[in-house]
Amino acid sequence: MTAAEEHGVENYPLYQWTKATIENPAKKEKYLKSFTLYVDDREVYAKEVADALEAALQPLSTSGLITRISKYDTNPANNPQSPQRPRERP
Repeated sequence: MTAAEEHGVENYPLYQWTKATIENPAKKEKYLKSFTLYVDDREVYAKEVADALEAALQPLSTSGLITRISKYDTNPANNPQSPQRPRERP
């Protein structure tokens, strides 16, 4: 947060969300326990890479060091989209 404040928060799209999160004790506790793994600076990567990471982390989950491992399928074809509300007519 300090870097964002020094260089201009407009250049840091997650600044406001992060600030609001750490100022809310319940959210702060939740997000201190949640992590995203990046591969080659990417949050989304091939299933094979995600499967390999999951396998490598599984012993930490089994030992209790990690509570849960979650993978998310970002392919819209595999994720039902919420229905669109009909547009209101003037």
